[in-house]
Amino acid sequence: MLLIGSHVGFKKDTQLLGSLNEALSYNANTFMFYTGAPQNTMRYKINSDLTNSALKVMEEKNIDYSKVIVHAPYIINLGNADNIEKYQFAINFLKSEIDRCEELGIKNLVLHPGSHVGCGIEEGIKNISNGLNKILGHTNVTILLETMAGKGSEVGSKLEEIKQIIDQVEDKEHIGVCLDTCHLSDAGYDIVNFDKFLEDFDSLIGLEKIKCVHVNDSKNEKSSHKDRHENIGFGHIGFPTLINIIYNKKLENVPKILETPYVDKQFAPYKYEIAMIRNKAFDDKLLEKIRLQ
Repeated sequence: MLLIGSHVGFKKDTQLLGSLNEALSYNANTFMFYTGAPQNTMRYKINSDLTNSALKVMEEKNIDYSKVIVHAPYIINLGNADNIEKYQFAINFLKSEIDRCEELGIKNLVLHPGSHVGCGIEEGIKNISNGLNKILGHTNVTILLETMAGKGSEVGSKLEEIKQIIDQVEDKEHIGVCLDTCHLSDAGYDIVNFDKFLEDFDSLIGLEKIKCVHVNDSKNEKSSHKDRHENIGFGHIGFPTLINIIYNKKLENVPKILETPYVDKQFAPYKYEIAMIRNKAFDDKLLEKIRLQ
């Protein structure tokens, strides 16, 4: 069964129930959310009544809650430990996000591995692994390292870097990978031949580690290292390639999450993109239709 959804909001007054209702309005059967603003540390208490109400509706709608994803905040950077206070802040804040996931019953948390900020890629990998080792082993939440575009000093734009982090993490059971199609293309991977990519991934890391796929087109050509998402079929990756990735049998039970931009920064495209994906037919007038909704 196709597991398709998008990033949705998580608001103070509606929380998980609001996230679910937004996802359902897009005809999605899975979704991803942040438990608070991704750019700051402001968080509010989890409302268990709203969580339980959401779980009841998900059961009625046959939505597999184990496939729902939380994304860690952008401000967490485990890649540089030169400033011990900032490094410890990143570890502590990630711990608190995992605590929130546990309270919500979420199984998978996507994390940008981090940026080495001048200390070098090998040192960055070591810092990330050390940070994860201070967290994993005490939780049932699995951290999914997201494949990155290679912007600036990002760690994780090469599969070999992801592998090195995983190799150095002690709790192998609770470390996985989130593929991002825009990031992979921007990093230089040939995802047109996606089966070959998966073969290489399997031999290096193992397909069983892929727990989520972020489905995004790219505003830039392959190997640009710029990380600018585009709406499905309107970028340099293209609709046929993305459809082949979404429907690849090897990733059949892996949730596919859209993080495409709002049209004109105000109209959510997800209902329309999900319909287009389900129909497997590209609509080149889609953005115009969304503007007229």
